[in-house]
Amino acid sequence: MLRWLSELTDNDGAIVGPKIARLGMLRAAGFEVPDGFAVTAAAFARFLSINDLACRVERELEAATEDLVAIEATSARIRNLIEQAPMENELEAALRDGYDELCLRHGHIGLPVAVRSSATGEDAATASFAGQYESYLGITGADAVMAAVRKAWGSLFVGRALVYRLRHGQRYRDTLMGVGVLRLVQSRCAGVAFSAHPVSKKRDRFVIEASWGWGESVVQGTVEPDSVEVDRIDGRILSYRIGDKRVASLLDPTHGGITEQPMPARFRHAQCLTPEMIHALWKAIVEIERRFGKPVDIEWVIEPTWRPGVPISIVQVRPITTLGEAAAAPPAAKWDALNYAAKYGLGIKSKPSVAPQ
Repeated sequence: MLRWLSELTDNDGAIVGPKIARLGMLRAAGFEVPDGFAVTAAAFARFLSINDLACRVERELEAATEDLVAIEATSARIRNLIEQAPMENELEAALRDGYDELCLRHGHIGLPVAVRSSATGEDAATASFAGQYESYLGITGADAVMAAVRKAWGSLFVGRALVYRLRHGQRYRDTLMGVGVLRLVQSRCAGVAFSAHPVSKKRDRFVIEASWGWGESVVQGTVEPDSVEVDRIDGRILSYRIGDKRVASLLDPTHGGITEQPMPARFRHAQCLTPEMIHALWKAIVEIERRFGKPVDIEWVIEPTWRPGVPISIVQVRPITTLGEAAAAPPAAKWDALNYAAKYGLGIKSKPSVAPQ
């Protein structure tokens, strides 16, 4: 039912989903990846079966159409069924034990974790589900972890995923959901990085997008981040544009989870990456791309205690499969948050609707 990250390889995508399997592979290869475990896709299938949900879900999907209002209503009904159904005693005990073990490993009672969706067919060559499913950050306590796991399972049936499957004649059973429960890396700043330019598609430079706090405001496109271009070969900083960082993704100390809050004035126009951080990110991107043998995009986090010589924490990596031919025109200078979110957003919720219990 559970698999620790240290047990996983890149070949375990069918068991826990490729998102978590890749993190396991990177951790085994010596990269800085947060510790944690995965709830297997088989555990999700068993949960559906024991609660007699598979048939009820199928009946809902048989009547589904592409009407947006109707599909969202179908999505809400299915997700409610999943979120309200009880876990069997064996899985509940395994989750509680796994969370307690993770807390003990890090000497932190009530360790905040990230509960990340990881569908088995998310990055298939014939499907494009990237960015459609949901994850939840800043979850504290075993009860809240179990609730967040159910919500991550339910995100398999978000409206946009239902429409996609309808249009392509696919079944949800072909993309069952694994879920990762990982230590939440404390964040000075965070963001994304691409080993090929995400707009021009050129391969001569890396692009790094960064903001203060956690990276959800960056991947969702709700903030104009700092944008850095770095020479692929020698890591020289080719350009650094400071973004107008109006909001920050910060931990809500009262209710838990990550929320968007107004950026403190002193931070808003301040450069959030030092040259040493940029160099460390460049080295990490080079090594990860070499490991995969193809361009990648990554999510990264730099902790408040980071210092030169310490590896950058990697919290997600995905091969870039949409490059095609490199465009001749340079990228537009204007930041387009909506376009960025549509292309590169990873479907992470800023704040869980379940409070820790």
